[in-house]
Amino acid sequence: MDPARFTRVDSTTWRVDPWGAMRVPAIIYADENLIRDMDDKVYDQAVNVATLPGIVQASYAMPDAHWGYGFPIGGVAAFDPDRGGVVSAGGVGFDISCGVRTMLTGLSVRDILPVQKSLADSLYHQIPAGVGSRGAITLDASEMDAMLTGGARWAIEQGWGEARDLELIEEEGCMDGAQPESVSERAKERQRREMGTLGSGNHYFEIQAVAAIYDRPVADVFGLAQDEVVVTIHCGSRGLGHQIGTEYLREMLTAAKEAGIELPDRELACAPINSEVGQRYLGAMRAAINCALANREILGHYARRIFAHFFSNCDLRLLFDVSHNTCKVEPHVVEGRRRDLFVHRKGATRAFGPGNESLPAVLRPVGQPVLIGGSMGTASYVLVGRSTSEAKAFSSACHGAGRALSRHAALKQWSGRQTVDDLAEAGILIRSPSMRGVAEEAPGAYKDVGAVVAAAELAGLARRVAQLRPLICIKG
Repeated sequence: MDPARFTRVDSTTWRVDPWGAMRVPAIIYADENLIRDMDDKVYDQAVNVATLPGIVQASYAMPDAHWGYGFPIGGVAAFDPDRGGVVSAGGVGFDISCGVRTMLTGLSVRDILPVQKSLADSLYHQIPAGVGSRGAITLDASEMDAMLTGGARWAIEQGWGEARDLELIEEEGCMDGAQPESVSERAKERQRREMGTLGSGNHYFEIQAVAAIYDRPVADVFGLAQDEVVVTIHCGSRGLGHQIGTEYLREMLTAAKEAGIELPDRELACAPINSEVGQRYLGAMRAAINCALANREILGHYARRIFAHFFSNCDLRLLFDVSHNTCKVEPHVVEGRRRDLFVHRKGATRAFGPGNESLPAVLRPVGQPVLIGGSMGTASYVLVGRSTSEAKAFSSACHGAGRALSRHAALKQWSGRQTVDDLAEAGILIRSPSMRGVAEEAPGAYKDVGAVVAAAELAGLARRVAQLRPLICIKG
């Protein structure tokens, strides 16, 4: 992407002033190299989002931004319902509440290495992964609705989790306002056998070691120590979320037309927040958030069970669980006034700074953990939210490395088998049911996660706390 298309505000802030139908500016946070490597569609989509009714302050894109459906992946936008604001299924994404949870094991790398291969095999055989993967849990109609209403709390009540986790999960494990009746029977049927499964694409279950500590006081609060091992799980609402996104995007095309909204791109289909379609989508989306929260809680339960088999005194404690494909009502100060806004984050992570009343007491003094996944075989990062992020992008940050190449392009360059072998030589064990999937997710298909994190830090979105290096990765 040509930097000349922007006004450069500072080393990591690039602005497009309103033109045409734009109601607000578009702002991308990235260094010059990241901007140059972004595809042109990020510019187009960030500008298109800025044309939507009721948008507040600006249309934002994070340093890991790349082309998505309607909104760029890495896009953030907030809408005011009192000013005709809209909700967009494309602004949330198809994998609703896709997110990351990191758990502390209390183990060191030297504890893991003697059993690394056996542990990798056990995780692979006991964590269902891959396209259409199904688990041991089957839900009937009443159980499905209870899950969609209860989220992680429901999972814990069923024996698949621990109550102490709840305060360290976004929304305390359960999203209010879920409406299972707004979720189609087709979406529910797709999810009936998918609870406790990882899925495919860039989803993973990783055993990681703390490779570097950048902020020791915050790391101490988070429970992170050099060379200690953590478990990180990246997944979402599986087939249910995808079906909800697909169905409501069709409805929103009609709703936008009926509301007189001129869309620069059909993929930006939306509905007024206060409309009947808008309210039904929000109810269904919140149910899908609960589905994802329950799914990650169940996978965390499986992790505890597997680790207990190898390490009798191991106690996996949750560091945090945060989503990065959501639309949530949050209070933010805009133009000197505190307003309740509908904040869309698509491939972007909530990053509340110190003192935020939504954070649990143990984290409030330092800020929210921001969990940044790298590409397969590369580093991941734990960041912490900063107070400056509130004004920068409604307390948001990047969510990962961000794709540099499409999956199709990756398949032309890399072999799954060779990728697995190369990573094994580097001490990283990959287990996956699909060598094609491994090739699509090859490390070179993604941006440099270190550069993404550095740009987010320089932009004031979040601050580095620790770097994690992979030891074992279970891929879909």
